[in-house]
Amino acid sequence: MMNLSSFVRPNNPVTSRAGTSRLALLCCVWACLSAPGMAADDTASSDAARRLDELLARDWEWTLREYPTFASAIGDPRYHDRWPDVSFETISQRHENRLATLRELDSIETGELSGADRLDARLFRHQLESEIEEYPFEWHLVPLTMRDGIQDESSLADSLEFASEADYRNWLARLERFPRYLKQTRDLMKAGLAKRLVQPRIIMDRVTGQIARQIVDDPTESLFYKPFKNFPPTVSRPVQDELRAAAQRIIAEEIVPGFREFLAFFKDEYLPGCQAEIGAWRLPRGRELYALRARQHTTTSLTPREIHEIGLKEVARIRGEMERIREEVGFSGDLTAFFEHLRTAPQFRHDIEKDLFTAYLAFCKRVDPLLPRLFEVLPRIPYGVEAIPAHMAPDTTTAYYRPPSEDGRRPGTYFVNLYRPESRPTYEIAALSLHEAVPGHHLQIALATEMENVRHFRRHAHFTAFVEGWALYAESLGDELVLYDTPYDRFGRLTYEMWRAVRLVVDTGMHELEWSREQAIDYFRANAPKSELDIVNEIDRYIGWPGQALAYKIGELKLRELRQLAEQSLGDKFDVRAFHKAVLEQGAIPLDALEEHIREWIAREQKRER
Repeated sequence: MMNLSSFVRPNNPVTSRAGTSRLALLCCVWACLSAPGMAADDTASSDAARRLDELLARDWEWTLREYPTFASAIGDPRYHDRWPDVSFETISQRHENRLATLRELDSIETGELSGADRLDARLFRHQLESEIEEYPFEWHLVPLTMRDGIQDESSLADSLEFASEADYRNWLARLERFPRYLKQTRDLMKAGLAKRLVQPRIIMDRVTGQIARQIVDDPTESLFYKPFKNFPPTVSRPVQDELRAAAQRIIAEEIVPGFREFLAFFKDEYLPGCQAEIGAWRLPRGRELYALRARQHTTTSLTPREIHEIGLKEVARIRGEMERIREEVGFSGDLTAFFEHLRTAPQFRHDIEKDLFTAYLAFCKRVDPLLPRLFEVLPRIPYGVEAIPAHMAPDTTTAYYRPPSEDGRRPGTYFVNLYRPESRPTYEIAALSLHEAVPGHHLQIALATEMENVRHFRRHAHFTAFVEGWALYAESLGDELVLYDTPYDRFGRLTYEMWRAVRLVVDTGMHELEWSREQAIDYFRANAPKSELDIVNEIDRYIGWPGQALAYKIGELKLRELRQLAEQSLGDKFDVRAFHKAVLEQGAIPLDALEEHIREWIAREQKRER
C-alpha cells in the first residue's frame, strides 16, 4: 500500500500529511543500471498547446499553494511554514476554482494538440471531473480515520530536511499556525456530526489514544518537538537554544492545550455521534458515494455488485491453488486447518523486532541485483527500509510506501510494521517487499518521478488501480525472479493475492450489501491465513476508506490481461523487459488509457518485426 497523503493532491484537504519515518537505512542505488527519465513526445507548437501549458502550469502552482504539506512532501520548500487552510470558505473556493479550470480546459481545441498534450489534457480532465463530482457528497467533513488525520500531523517533520536555521524557523511557524488548523478541523467534524457524515464508532474509538499521545507534560517529549532534538553544525549554539525555547513554549502553551480541548470534544461530542453501524450505505447518499468511489479507485465503470462477483470468482480460483500447495507440503488437514497451522507455527515467526526488520532488509538487498532480468530501465532514486513509528503501528497496516521527493534528495521509503513481531509470519516477507519496494511501488513511482519533459502533475499522478495494480502484479514477478524459495513462500504470495481478492468481496459487502463487520472478518479469516491482528486492522481500514481497496485486484487483473494479449500477439518476439517499459513509461494512468497505450505498442512491435 502506498501512503497516498504524501503523494497526491488530496480530495480531503485535511489528511494531506507527508508520512512517517524511523530507523532509516538506505538500500542500494542502481546508478550503473539506470537510464535517463522516460520522455514524452514533443508538444505541438500551437496556440492550443500554449494555452494548455499555461493552464497546467498555473494549476500546478495553485495546487502547491493550496496544499502546502503536499508541496513539502515532494520537496518544494516555498510553503514549509504553513498548513492547508481547511475553512469552509476556502474549501468552497477550491471547488469554484476547479469548475472555472474545467471551463477553461473545455475552451481549448484538443484537435490541435499533439498526442502527448492530448493525453495530458485527458488525464487532467479526469482529475478535475472526479474532484468536482465528489464535492457535493461533502466527504471533506470526515477528516479523520484511524490511520490518518490531524492527530498525526507531527509526522510531517519526518519527511522534511532540517539543514539550516530557516528550516527550523519554518517548522516553528507551522507550530504557531497549528491551533488554527486544529480549530478548522474541529469545525468540519462538527458540521459532519450535524449531517450524519461520520465514521463508525468502532474505528473512531482507535483515534482516542492517537490524540491522547499528543498531550504531554514535558514539551520536549512532544512528537512535534522531534526536529529540535538534533541540529546540524551550521546552526550556532545560541540559535539552537533560542529555537528550542520557542518550540517548547509553543508546544506547552498552544499545541498541547489545543489537543487537550480537541480530545475533550472528540470524547464528549464526536464519539457519541458516531454510529454503531458500518458501511457507506448508512450515510446520506451513501450508495451513490460508494459507487463513485468504486469508479474513482478502479478507473472503470464497474458497479459495486459487479466487483463483488469478480471477487467471489477470484477467491474460488486462488483457493484451488492454495489446496495444491497444501497437498504439496503433505499437510493432512483441510485448508482451514492449514491456515491455523500457518498462523501459529513457531517456524514462521520472529519474536524480536530487530530480527524481523533484518529479515525485511536482507530480502530487499537480494532483490535489487535481479531486476535487470525483467526491466530495461531502473530508477536512479534509491529507497530505504524503515519501521512504522511506534505511535501509529498498532492501528495501521502491515506496511506502506512513501514516495521520494521530486528532486530525489529524499529517497523512497518502505515502512514495515514491527508491532507484535510474533504476529507477522516470515513467509509473507517476500510478497510484501516485492509489492512495497521493488519491483512494486518504488520502482514504478521513482520512474514516474524521474520522467523528463512531462508536466509536474503527471509525475505525481496517482490513479489507484494503476499504482496498486502494478504493485500487486509485481508480487507475481517473484516467480520469474526465482525469489519464492519454498512452497510456503509461494503460499505467502497466494495469501497476499487472496488478501486482495477478499477485499473485492468484503469492501463491497460492507459498503453496498450491508454486511456486518463480523461477517467481513469471518469471510477474511476463512479464506486467508493472515493473523487476527492484520485481519481486524484491514477490515477497519476498509470501513474507514470506502472503495480504495477495490483498486488492487482490478488493476492487477487488467495488467495480467494486457500481458497475455501481448504474449499471444507477439509470440516468440514478446520481450518482457520491453513490455514492462511500455507499461511504466507514461507514469500512472487510468486503466482504459493503459489498454490503449499497450495495444498501440503491440501494433508497433508487430510492424517492427516485419
